[in-house]
Amino acid sequence: MNDQEFILRVTCPDSLGLVAKVSNFLNEQNLFIKDSAHYGDPITKKFFMRVKVVSPNQKINKENFDKTFSVLAEEVSMDWSFHNAILKPNTTIFVSKYSHCLQDLLYRASVDSLKINIKSVISNHPDLEKIVSDYGIPFHYIEVTKDNKFDVETKMSKIIENDNIDLIILARYMQILSTDFCNKYFGKIINIHHSFLPSFKGAKPYHQAYEKGVKILGATAHYVTSELDEGPIIEQTVDRIDHSKSPEDMEIIGRDIESITLAKAVQYQSEQRIFLNDNKTVIFK
Repeated sequence: MNDQEFILRVTCPDSLGLVAKVSNFLNEQNLFIKDSAHYGDPITKKFFMRVKVVSPNQKINKENFDKTFSVLAEEVSMDWSFHNAILKPNTTIFVSKYSHCLQDLLYRASVDSLKINIKSVISNHPDLEKIVSDYGIPFHYIEVTKDNKFDVETKMSKIIENDNIDLIILARYMQILSTDFCNKYFGKIINIHHSFLPSFKGAKPYHQAYEKGVKILGATAHYVTSELDEGPIIEQTVDRIDHSKSPEDMEIIGRDIESITLAKAVQYQSEQRIFLNDNKTVIFK
């Protein structure tokens, strides 16, 4: 990847001529559009655009770009960002005892197929420390009880701030985060839930699915909000099963589905492809 590739993200009220205005501006800045996608939501009346640009002849001056583009952005009430495409988000992973999603993320990041910089792993159990340590990544064991959740989240927040974390991944972290924590890091926390939401929220979704006799098993990656398993959905994957599958069989099958679904969601986030659209997402794949 060219180290002068940048990604421009735009959100604003929809109106005529937005694509032309952005494109003309980029042309005036002598920037080549390598990839572009946009969408106007007819219900929310919001416009979304993601553009990857490259400067074929000179280094991109981000400070100058920000200054000049802000004039256009103000005219049409844009929320926008302009960042180097090669920068990897600093990431921490929250995990409990299940290792499949964690190991998948660690491996993908180690071979650079997932563009994240894993700074730490935080767990309420010590079981997975060796797996994490083998990758040379700091492991923080923070015991959680019914009486110390405020102190636990304070410790978590300190790690997050010290490591300058951009992305928090809940890789089967079996604890409910407080409203304050969810609000503080909204848009930065991605969870994997082992069902096809909105079906089978909460605990033991495979057992819930078994009781209903489902024929499709799914997993959902979503942003975390203060309402359990209600955050904007990023990615979902399904696999077919039949009447012979027990809850234990479903759990085994589901491990692959969960890992793949979470990895895709993290990839979209790391590549700056996701836009929040009220309680939904717009994703330019």
